[in-house]
Amino acid sequence: MSDQKRRRKPDPSASTSKKPRASSSSIYAQDLRKQLKPDADILSSLRRLSAATSAAASSQKPVSISDLDLSSSCREVTDLDSFAVVHSIERLILSVARSILSGQGFSFDVPSRASSNQLYVPELDRIVLLDKSSTRPFANLSTVRKATITARVLSLIHAVLLRQIHVTKRDLFYTDVKLFGDQNQSDAVLDDVSCMLGCTRSSLHVVASEKGVVVGRLVFLDDGDRIDCTRMGIGGKAIPPNIDRVSGLESDALFVLLVEKDAAFMRLAEDRFYNRFPCIILTAKGQPDVATRLFLRRLKVELKLPVLALVDSDPYGLKILSVYMCGSKNMSYDSANLTCPDIKWLGVRPTDLDKYRVPEQCRLPMTEQDVKAGKDLLEEDFVKRNEGWVKELEMMIKTRQKAEIQALSSFGFQYLTEVYLPLKLQQRDWL
Repeated sequence: MSDQKRRRKPDPSASTSKKPRASSSSIYAQDLRKQLKPDADILSSLRRLSAATSAAASSQKPVSISDLDLSSSCREVTDLDSFAVVHSIERLILSVARSILSGQGFSFDVPSRASSNQLYVPELDRIVLLDKSSTRPFANLSTVRKATITARVLSLIHAVLLRQIHVTKRDLFYTDVKLFGDQNQSDAVLDDVSCMLGCTRSSLHVVASEKGVVVGRLVFLDDGDRIDCTRMGIGGKAIPPNIDRVSGLESDALFVLLVEKDAAFMRLAEDRFYNRFPCIILTAKGQPDVATRLFLRRLKVELKLPVLALVDSDPYGLKILSVYMCGSKNMSYDSANLTCPDIKWLGVRPTDLDKYRVPEQCRLPMTEQDVKAGKDLLEEDFVKRNEGWVKELEMMIKTRQKAEIQALSSFGFQYLTEVYLPLKLQQRDWL
């Protein structure tokens, strides 16, 4: 009896309700390849997209906070030269000295960067920092250490600017390890100081280590050296941590392809995807750093190119995309310089898992933490205003499935570059 059960064929009517098996998925994947039109047709569509984006960027006047009648005042920072920042630090320290000499002790007036002091502005499609501050007195047990660290960071930045050099955040931390305790302390105060002085963090000449990379149809000058990003191999060119030294951007690309992960970036670079479909490909290898965000914005603003994003189909991929688009709450004070609000979500989207019949074994079950992260995203104002995002997130939470970009490799290592992305571009399938 048991042998008969093992030999019994499945009921065809019952199998229709099941997810596609890997074998049928592979056949379907090859059928999708046949749907591809000639590259010339896809390129023609991309040229129209690029032209429309360029025309819109040229005709529309950028909206700033000063153009809006907001109920609450906001705080934003600007790029300042070294002389202006040094002057601001010296004025601040002089006011501290006067306070001490008058017998009142001293305290710093520090803008609050708490979540409660941040606001999403739909007209700008980004997060801004409200103009609310708190005092950081030295003569208070709860704030004495933070006040000391603030004074120390101001002193270090002053010295760096006078020498006209740049240092990394790690360099800054190692100047006084005993006081800072760990780098998170010095990093947080560095952002506080930037807010206090009203300048961008790059104006302080303190940068993060190199993280992001770029490859593709882009030529630029890096501190006077000509860089051709089509000749950078599969590893790409590291995005300079000091974006001020980048100049002379030139490109014949039709779009920018923003990629979440290094693995997908390497696949695109090795297959020379940017030659088949002229584009600039960049990644921050996960959570975006400031230099990559600044670089992407410069590409968007100066070259007037559309930006398409390729991230994992999970809440964290969308969180990373949202940082590029709307800004991070940690650096909301500089969102005007760090965001690209109109990035188009190309993939991988939850609906793609069934549309492209990604095999069940390549899909990952969402953890309770993943589900919570997805529900939290649904509560964000910038998500609520995008109906497509809401539908995709709701489907992700309902199915409790996620997938990485590499899940597409189940159909072949080059399926991403040969079928998935060309078909996406052909169908203009983005949100």
